[in-house]
Amino acid sequence: MNTTIYLVKHADELKETGIKNTNDTTQLMNEKYILSVKGEEQSKKLSENPELNNIDVLWSSSYARAKATAKYIAYKNNIDINIDSNLNERKLGDLKDLSEWMKNKTIGVVQAYLQDKKWKAREGESCEEGTKRVTDFLQKILKENMGKRIVLVSHGALITFLLTNWCTLDEEMKLVFNNKVIEIKEPSITKMTFEKQKLIGIDSIDI
Repeated sequence: MNTTIYLVKHADELKETGIKNTNDTTQLMNEKYILSVKGEEQSKKLSENPELNNIDVLWSSSYARAKATAKYIAYKNNIDINIDSNLNERKLGDLKDLSEWMKNKTIGVVQAYLQDKKWKAREGESCEEGTKRVTDFLQKILKENMGKRIVLVSHGALITFLLTNWCTLDEEMKLVFNNKVIEIKEPSITKMTFEKQKLIGIDSIDI
């Protein structure tokens, strides 16, 4: 029996302005961002997708917006949410470093990380490091849950990094698998089908 893994990118997060807690680091602020009202509605709709029926195991990043997305899937399937930091977004680190690095680039941040997989800001995480972290986690999940239907709720960059294990990148730095573009939207569902440890298919699921 094949194993199915659904990679779910969290829904729309609340955009905040004004005074933030100056005692929080950039990393801590990133972890605390919650879903917007739109994001809550998106998450509820996402959980009602037929593909996410009869889920056996649910894992989520420890970030607030990921857990808030996962709670609807958990409720719909009457299962618990397992939390694992290996699904957390890449650590951005020093934002001044990141801003300086991106200054003359004409591509997005995620695409820049994909082009220079070893680069990282101070106290940050490189594409290479993030990819290894989430790939090791996926392999562990596959070994422990063969034949099951699994949901992993995570973040855009990390999901993209993971998929580069099997996808190529086109000229616009988009993920391509079997001549199909795999888009990671907010939110999105990406279905991966495995025969034992071997990937046999990747599909973007319409929400």
